[in-house]
Amino acid sequence: MKLKPNPGKSLKIKVDGKVFTRYPIKTKLIKPNDDMVEIVAEAVKDCVKPGDIVVFSEKATAVAQNRAFHKDEVKVSWLARFLSRYTTKSEKGIGISSPETFQLALDDCGTSRILLAAAAAAITKPFGIKGVFYYVAGEKAALIDGAADYVCPPYNKYVSMGPENCEAMCKAISKNLGGKVKVYVVDINDYGGRVVQKGSHPIDKKIITDAMKDNPLGQSKEMTPVGILRELKIKN
Repeated sequence: MKLKPNPGKSLKIKVDGKVFTRYPIKTKLIKPNDDMVEIVAEAVKDCVKPGDIVVFSEKATAVAQNRAFHKDEVKVSWLARFLSRYTTKSEKGIGISSPETFQLALDDCGTSRILLAAAAAAITKPFGIKGVFYYVAGEKAALIDGAADYVCPPYNKYVSMGPENCEAMCKAISKNLGGKVKVYVVDINDYGGRVVQKGSHPIDKKIITDAMKDNPLGQSKEMTPVGILRELKIKN
C-alpha cells in the first residue's frame, strides 16, 4: 500500500524536536455494529511497523458502537431545549449547544450531574471562569458531537456520544498487530483535539495531539478514520 497524505495536508510535522509522518488510512464507510478492532487492525496490517502509533476516530467508533443517532430520532425533552439555550456557541464545534446534543448529555451523563454542571457554570460565568460545565460534567459530555455539514454523509446528520471501552479496544488492536504498536482513539478536528480515555500503552498524549493538530485524517470525503504516526529518525 502506498501511503500518502490527504489533499491539502502535509505528510510530516515537527513536534518537540521530533519529526513524525502522518499516514491517513482509507477504510470502508463505518456502520453500526461494525467491529472496530477488526477494521483498524485490517486497515493498517500491511503498512504498520513496530514503534508506530495507530490512531482512529472517536466519531467512527461511536457509530460502530451504536452511540450515534440521526438528529431527527433524538427525543428532545423540555429540559434539554431550555438548558441548551444557555450554552456557549463555539467555532470549535457544536458540542452540546443544540437541543439534540444536550439531550445526549442528559442521557449519557445523568440529569443530576448535568444540572449540577449547569448550576456551577451559571455561578462562575459572571466571574469570567470558563470550562466549569465540562469540568463538572466530565469527559462524556465533552465528547458529544453534533451534526455538521462537513462530516461524511450520512453522518453529517448524526449526533453522537463518546465511544466506550477505548482502552480495551486499543489493547486488542495492538495485540492483533503483534503488541509493538501503540494504539489510541482520538477526537481531532480543524481546531485541535484530544486522546480519548486510555490507549494500549502509556504515552504523553500531548505528543499525539500536537502531531495531529492540523487534522491530517480529515472528517469529510477523505474516508480515512484511521491513521499511522511514525517518528522519523533524524541523522546527526
